[in-house]
Amino acid sequence: MSARSNKPHEIVERALELSRADGCVVIADEHSTANLRWAGNALTTNGVTRGRSLTVVATVDGKEGTASGVVSRAAVTADDLEPLVRAAEAAARSAGPAEDAQPLVTGVPEAPDFTDVPAETSSAVFADFAPALGEAFARARAGGRELYGFANHELVSTYVGTSTGLRLRHDQPTGTLELNAKSPDRTRSAWAGRSTRDFKDVDPGALDAELAVRLGWAERRVDLPAGRYETLLPPTAVADLLIYQLWSASGRDAAEGRTVFSKPGGGTRVGEKLTDLPLTLRSDPNEPGLECAPFVVAHSSGGDQSVFDNGLPVAPTEWIADGRLEHLTTTRHSAGLTGLPVAPAGGNLILDGGQDRSLEDMVASTGRGLLLTCLWYIREVDPATLLLTGLTRDGVYLVENGQVTGQVNNFRFNESPVDLLGRAAEAGRTEKTLPREWSDWFTRTAMPALRVPDFNMSSVSQGV
Repeated sequence: MSARSNKPHEIVERALELSRADGCVVIADEHSTANLRWAGNALTTNGVTRGRSLTVVATVDGKEGTASGVVSRAAVTADDLEPLVRAAEAAARSAGPAEDAQPLVTGVPEAPDFTDVPAETSSAVFADFAPALGEAFARARAGGRELYGFANHELVSTYVGTSTGLRLRHDQPTGTLELNAKSPDRTRSAWAGRSTRDFKDVDPGALDAELAVRLGWAERRVDLPAGRYETLLPPTAVADLLIYQLWSASGRDAAEGRTVFSKPGGGTRVGEKLTDLPLTLRSDPNEPGLECAPFVVAHSSGGDQSVFDNGLPVAPTEWIADGRLEHLTTTRHSAGLTGLPVAPAGGNLILDGGQDRSLEDMVASTGRGLLLTCLWYIREVDPATLLLTGLTRDGVYLVENGQVTGQVNNFRFNESPVDLLGRAAEAGRTEKTLPREWSDWFTRTAMPALRVPDFNMSSVSQGV
C-alpha cells in the first residue's frame, strides 16, 4: 500500500497504521452531488461537486477508564493523515474517561466492496428528469403558473475501519425534489416534494398538475379564526412530526424522567398503549426504496449514539407496534444503564396503518375540516410532553361535504406528536414522502395521512 495513496479505503488503512492509541476508528465519507435549480419556469443553475471528510476516533485506556478523542476534517489527503491521527490521540489523552465507553465492535464480516472506488453521482442522474421538467415548464407557462424549486442528488460512500478489524462500507444515494408553484401576482402558492434514490420514480409533470389544482382551490379565500379543527395531515406533515418524535425517543432520557416517554414515578412508558389505531412505527435498513446503512456510523457521541458503537449492526426495529410503545433508542452504554434492549436509531422511518385509503378518499369522507399541505419552522416547547409549535405553509384548504371549497389563512399550531397519535381517528395509505422541515437531515420516510378530529391551531399566521 502506498503511504501517499488518496483512495478512501487506503486512507482508512493508513490512518489505522499510524495510530498509537489503544483503539482507533476511522470513518471516510466520499461525497458527490448533482443539482438543478429553477425559477420562473426556467433553469437557473446546475452543478456537480465532490468532497471528502475523514473522522478519526482515538481511544486511550487509563486507570480511571477509557477516554475518546474525535477529530473530523474535510478534504483530507494522505499528507494530512498523521497530524489528524495525532490530534485525535491528543484529544483522547486530555479528556476524562468517556461515560459511554464500550469495547470497540468486533465480529462483523468485512464488506466485499470495501476496496472498491467510491460511488459517484453526476448530471446523468437527471437524464430523464430534466426533459420532463422542461415540459412541465411549458405547461405551467400555458396555464399561468410559475414554477420554482430544486432537485438535488447526493451519493455518499462511507468506509469504516477499526483497530479491531472491522472493514465496512455503505453507499447512500439521497435525492430530493421540491417544487413550488405560484400565481403570477404571488398571492397564491403551493408546494410539493418527493424523495428518491435515483430520480427515475419522480414525475415533475404530475407534480405540476397537482399544484395547478391547489392553486385553483386558492382562488377562493376564507378567513378562519384560531381554534381546534378536524384536520387532515398529509404524509409529509406526519413525517416531520414523527421524525422529531424519533429524535426525542432516547431511552436514557426517558428512564431519567426527562421526556414524554418517562413513566410517572420512574422508568419508561415502553409497553404502554399510545393509540387505539393499529399503527406500527418502524425502521428497517432493508426497506425497499428507503434502504440505509445496516450498521452504526457515529461521527460523535451524543444522547442516542456513541462512537464506540461504530460498526454495530442495525436491525429492523419497531418503535411502536400495533399502537403500543415497543422500543426507545439506545446505545450499548445506555441500554446497560436502563435495562432496555440495544436499539440504534435507524436511517429511515415508516408508519404502517393497515389502511389503503388515499388522501383524496379521506377528503371525500370529510364533512367539514382542514386539509394541510405541510408544516414549517417546527420547534420544541415542552420536552416533558413533546409539545411542538410551528406554522402551516403553502396552502391550508377548507373541506366541506367532501369537497375542497377554498383556501384559508395559515396558522401557528401547538401539538405533541405522541398526543396526536392517541387522538388520531383515521390513518390512510402509507406512501413514500419527503418531510419538508427536516429534509436536510432525514429524507427516507413512508407515512400515511392522518385524520385528527381536534388539531390545535393556536393562532392565525400571516405567512403564505
